[in-house]
Amino acid sequence: MVPSARSRTALTLYTTADDIQCHRARLVLAAKGVSYERVLVDPGKPPEDLLDLNPYGSTPTLVDRDLTLYDASVVCEYLDERYPHPPLMPIDPLSRARLRVAAVRIEKDWLAEVDTIRAGGRSAEPARKRLRAHLLAALPLFKAAKFFLNPEMSLADCLVAPVVWRLPWLGVDLGREGKPIVDYGERLFHSQGFARSMTEQEKAMRP
Repeated sequence: MVPSARSRTALTLYTTADDIQCHRARLVLAAKGVSYERVLVDPGKPPEDLLDLNPYGSTPTLVDRDLTLYDASVVCEYLDERYPHPPLMPIDPLSRARLRVAAVRIEKDWLAEVDTIRAGGRSAEPARKRLRAHLLAALPLFKAAKFFLNPEMSLADCLVAPVVWRLPWLGVDLGREGKPIVDYGERLFHSQGFARSMTEQEKAMRP
């Protein structure tokens, strides 16, 4: 019998197996080195305890004792403040604001195309071209620092890296022009935290 969310004492994350926003939250937890209970959810059949906690039944949903949070941005910023080491946001307000705006752009532009590609059909190929164009347009941001817009790993990387990881699986080839993005990905993919963040389905996206 699976314990209800209300009776859980450990930090619990409700997550689907291959969603970018869920991967984003898992990557934050891995970067922090935080132990937690991972509950895999079938998006077509969310469990009753999740629906009891989150009226939308959406993932990721984080449960920390009596606190329940949903929306990936809310979950990730809470985790960064709840577990401050290592910090995943810069100290100065200007840099923090830039990273937040970048995350909004990625959610609205990149993730929308990912959803269209995954849906298949005639719209998938144009979406691949648009996603490739979005990524190449962001090349200066990948070149600006070791990580995305920042000298240290940040919450922005926890969103960007899962997208870059999925590119071959999505059928998006960046070509030679996109080498800085590929190199950026490789720096993150070989970290222990990235490996811990993945589900078996995500690991299978690349040979």
